[in-house]
Amino acid sequence: MAMGGRNDNRGIMAEINVTPLVDVMLVLLVIFMVTAPMMQQGVQVNLPKANTKAMTPQDEAVVVSVDKNGKTFINRDEIPASDLRDRLSSMFANREKKEVFLKADAGVPYGEVVRAMADIKGAGIERLGMVTEPAAK
Repeated sequence: MAMGGRNDNRGIMAEINVTPLVDVMLVLLVIFMVTAPMMQQGVQVNLPKANTKAMTPQDEAVVVSVDKNGKTFINRDEIPASDLRDRLSSMFANREKKEVFLKADAGVPYGEVVRAMADIKGAGIERLGMVTEPAAK
């Protein structure tokens, strides 16, 4: 005979079962680990090394790339180098945040990189980020 409280098997259970929560979190972790490397946009270039803090592009960021052959890309689309300024001007005409990231292969002549930077600034871009890889210590 139980007195005073519910000690039998029909009573209210006051414990939280966290096993389903842990299962869902582990599945989400695996999904994000698999999909995160696929979120990288742009063209594969051999970036120069630099001793700077990491800077990551945001979701809607525009990445201008210059590959080792001197070809110019906006995100993944190849464009003629002479059209860079006009394309960026039209892309950013209605955007409030005017920010571009520039990726250039380490083997690209300095003059090509400066030309791309001048075209980006000439298109009215307010912020230009240079994408590099961390230097080996």
